[in-house]
Amino acid sequence: MRYLLCLLLLCTTAFADLKTDIEFAKVGDVSLTLDAYVPEGDGPFPTCILVHGGGWMRGDKTTYIKPLFDPLSKAGFTWFTINYRLAPTNKFPACIEDTEAAIRWVKAHAKEYKVDPKRIAIIGESAGGHIVSYVGAKAKSDTTVAAVVPYYAPHDLVLHADTRKALGPSLEALFGLKELNDESRKVLKNASATTYLHKGMPPYLLIHGTKDEQVPYEQSVKFQEHMKALGNTCDFITIENGIHGMGGWQKLGSNYQQEMIDWLKKTLK
Repeated sequence: MRYLLCLLLLCTTAFADLKTDIEFAKVGDVSLTLDAYVPEGDGPFPTCILVHGGGWMRGDKTTYIKPLFDPLSKAGFTWFTINYRLAPTNKFPACIEDTEAAIRWVKAHAKEYKVDPKRIAIIGESAGGHIVSYVGAKAKSDTTVAAVVPYYAPHDLVLHADTRKALGPSLEALFGLKELNDESRKVLKNASATTYLHKGMPPYLLIHGTKDEQVPYEQSVKFQEHMKALGNTCDFITIENGIHGMGGWQKLGSNYQQEMIDWLKKTLK
């Protein structure tokens, strides 16, 4: 009984500061919501906006990216995890527009959530990694951020499709495309972060496993090469023998969570 009471207390404490299902935008009759964690103290705090993966078709703000919740909380970050409109019902660029709307909302509500608007990072994994990489590359004045952290992201959708020699269900759903050809490659190029790289972008931290069979490790290697050639900061955490998805990485002895926290603290100083 004492053990169960302690466990309940720990769970209650862990989620005491989490505010859930806050509407940050409405598109037609679709309500877009986020969850927000705010540390104790006066703030303002460095802040992270989390964007889940799921092939642009699946998942929500509490799936896939969940392993990052606890490390960010313990490190004293304000953080938000967001929903966005999913394919195939919602085609590109709906997911981009929703993420940009979330950035604007967080900045507009900075005081309420103890956010330092000059120290906002966007973090995404898999499809969410593609989204944050793209948003970071194309940021406008009201969607600029101080750092971008894409996990195993398909930065180059043309390379992604050509490597597999097929569009695959996710890209077909996201763009309404039927086959991989010259016309579809133009669409994929226009939706790729690599197309919009330029000097003066915010610092990026790439995190990718070497045994990723869904989004090849080469995606991050090439992206870093392009970024550095432009003179941008682009650091890289390699997960040796890591597959797609961060869920099993700690079993490999990886300390990626603390390495990411250390990088964020240094970058958002």
